[in-house]
Amino acid sequence: MSEPLRGFDPRPLPSDDPWLVPQPERRRILVPEGPFERYGRHVLLFLLTAVSVYTMGGPYLVAGLLSILFAHEMGHYIACRIYRVEATLPYFLPAPFISFVGTLGAFIRIRSPIPNRKALFDIGVAGPLAGFFVCLPVLVLGTLQATVIPDPGPDAAGFLYFGDPLLVQWAYAWLRGDAGPGNTFVMGPLAEAAWFGLFVTALNLMPVGQLDGGHVCHALLGRRAIVVSRVALVGCLFLLYLRPTWLVWCLLLLMLGRRPHPPTLDESAPVGRARIAIGLFAALVFVLCFTPSPIIVSWADFRQGLAELFTSR
Repeated sequence: MSEPLRGFDPRPLPSDDPWLVPQPERRRILVPEGPFERYGRHVLLFLLTAVSVYTMGGPYLVAGLLSILFAHEMGHYIACRIYRVEATLPYFLPAPFISFVGTLGAFIRIRSPIPNRKALFDIGVAGPLAGFFVCLPVLVLGTLQATVIPDPGPDAAGFLYFGDPLLVQWAYAWLRGDAGPGNTFVMGPLAEAAWFGLFVTALNLMPVGQLDGGHVCHALLGRRAIVVSRVALVGCLFLLYLRPTWLVWCLLLLMLGRRPHPPTLDESAPVGRARIAIGLFAALVFVLCFTPSPIIVSWADFRQGLAELFTSR
């Protein structure tokens, strides 16, 4: 495989405009990437993210969470390599004291066209499924590590309540079963890693724009995927009506979902029945990982917090 290249590729001036003087063809200037661009900055961001996550939850959170995020992004990267699609190594995003787990996740950049819908499907679905399967053992260990205390109530100071996806609820019921009425689970670092990993998996599987679910939906439905994307956007706006925690995500989805998914180089290539079955499994994974109330905060609490923030200045 040839060495990754970077450069500037301006579009040529239109030749059919009689008011423009003909311009010589402008060729792309390519500069070979050095070691830092190819590997160094990715390693640096990974180490900074590890330190950031460690400050928020310790070594167990680092091991559990970064293994999930690494599996997710490497699923995309390996699928890109299989189809000879040029892509970067993962960029990890440290976020100390901004995110409760110390990171905003990770991503890769795809820098060449996708050859066909089959490749688009495999590249899109490989990440969420790889991260999901790594989440499962982390969830089991995190459930066994969690502690049970009497429920202090929604107004107790120092407690942040999370909405649990179906898979987390089942794990608590099957593996513990000791949180009866009036009790609540206190997540340890591994449970936090699993919860965040499942939630990120669900977010990425939303069938909108350039999200992984958007890739999968376009690969299966072609141009009809824009209808599913618009329905998903309406659903996200309804979630925003219920909880203010969806505000930033809705704004992001509105930017990602304004335009149809860009086509692959060969839209006519069939996807096949096996990928349709995998797509249905990915939809099931979304249902198991999704929670409509990730952080249980009402709009009244949100407005009160904003008022206290501005009056304290």
